[in-house]
Amino acid sequence: MLNSFDYEVYYALKKEIEKQRETINLIPSENIVSKNVLKVVGSVFTNKYAEGYPGKRYYGGCKYVDMVEKIAIERACKLFNAEHANVQPHSGSQANMAVYFSVLKPGDKILAMDISSGGHLTHGVKVNFSGMFYKTSFYSVDRDTELIDYEKVREIAIKEKPKIIVCGSSSYSRTIDFEKFSEIAKEVNAYLLCDIAHIAGLIVANLHPTPVKFSEFVTSTTHKTLRGPRGGLILCKEEFKERIDSIVIPGIQGGPLVHVIAGKAVAFKEAMTEKFKNYQKQVVKNCKKLCQELKERRYRIVSDGTDTHLFVVDLRNKGLTGLEAQDILEKVGIITNKNLIPFDSLSPNITSGIRIGTPCITSRGMKEKEMVKIADFIDETLKNRDNEKILKEIRRKVRRFADEYPIYPE
Repeated sequence: MLNSFDYEVYYALKKEIEKQRETINLIPSENIVSKNVLKVVGSVFTNKYAEGYPGKRYYGGCKYVDMVEKIAIERACKLFNAEHANVQPHSGSQANMAVYFSVLKPGDKILAMDISSGGHLTHGVKVNFSGMFYKTSFYSVDRDTELIDYEKVREIAIKEKPKIIVCGSSSYSRTIDFEKFSEIAKEVNAYLLCDIAHIAGLIVANLHPTPVKFSEFVTSTTHKTLRGPRGGLILCKEEFKERIDSIVIPGIQGGPLVHVIAGKAVAFKEAMTEKFKNYQKQVVKNCKKLCQELKERRYRIVSDGTDTHLFVVDLRNKGLTGLEAQDILEKVGIITNKNLIPFDSLSPNITSGIRIGTPCITSRGMKEKEMVKIADFIDETLKNRDNEKILKEIRRKVRRFADEYPIYPE
């Protein structure tokens, strides 16, 4: 038993289980995998080395590894109606890296969304490999509407002539028009990479347009709205299959995480069900409701709303930074993350906002009426941030509330 052999790790695991059960997790990039995914990720598949691809391994004994990876590939292609899928990337970052390395040379130009407008580190930020290897130009949202101005993106693309245009985000809450991005990319003879790490589950449920038919490359994680194990995914046109596969292995990775690929296969099958699609619909309903409830409590929402599973709250009118709000909310058991707002004057370590999402709480069975309660908790906490007595009482209420919604109902 782990308890008797390694108490330190056992204790950390035990406390993490308690934390997940007793808190309200509003981080939009986190979710709760099914028991089936959890089981297969902790299976004996973790014992196997399998460098290469099905039928072309550098190791022997890969009969059943080949079987499970083929299943994952076939299901991913079917799920997204894609010509080819690579299920080996260990993360979304490595999925993006593989795409860049497959068609770009160091110094080539990338055009992507600015991080304060909702972009991601791997979309060309200087401190990331993508900003170190490539020259990046950025497009932002409109200052007034905080929406993507596609004509402005087009103007920048014509001026900068990027080799690849990246669309997709980590905190943009509105529907992305992939067809318009495709038109812009074609006009400047650029590849189009659509990063759907956050909205993959919504796309599967037809709650957001798919980019697959409009782009050469689509990347995703498998653990956010897709509700699978932590990992990455690449979808591409058949003509890029060999380039992508050879960059993933031997280009940037060695042995794939077979146990995680098995978990991806299970998650892809789950995503094909009507139950999963209904879950995604509830995620969006919950997000819109929570967003509206906070607006009614005089919180300013970036772009004034959401079409997806997340939104960003601008806290400047509340006299709080994102970091302060994140820390105060965590005291009472509400887990969020600080987040830049468009044209933020504060650093990414401080920020003027927090990012809120509903995938995790929806997985626990919460619906619109619970969003009202959560909005109350958030508002009461931030209003009474200097009153330890009240915060302790709110923490007690949050714990009791969260306990009503098990992570894994029996």
